[in-house]
Amino acid sequence: QVQLVESGGGLVQTGGSLRLSCAASGRTFSSYTMGWFRQAPGKEREFVAAIGWSGDRIYYTDSMKGRFTISRDKAKNTLYLQMNSLKPEDTAVYYCAAALGALVTAAGNYDYWGQGTQVTVSS
Repeated sequence: QVQLVESGGGLVQTGGSLRLSCAASGRTFSSYTMGWFRQAPGKEREFVAAIGWSGDRIYYTDSMKGRFTISRDKAKNTLYLQMNSLKPEDTAVYYCAAALGALVTAAGNYDYWGQGTQVTVSS
């Protein structure tokens, strides 16, 4: 079992930055691929970024490339998402998730989810 708790969301103006954190506990954090997803009102959950268990494989949705950076600190059992140049369309609840094994991007392949943190970008 893995428990995930997100933090760092909030209200920011267009062009601003936020850093989301996801604290993991339970089974060995370093064995899991970690991902970030987001869900805006009335929309399906959307893949944002993922990082492999070793940290050497990273994948982003095209629209986030160059603006978002995913990273993990194994010593702290924490996953991060640095978000820069935020846009109103980035407004959503952001979730972190864990998948045992290779890097995957489909939400259905993730085994554990956090409760989400709200990010609101004002225009």
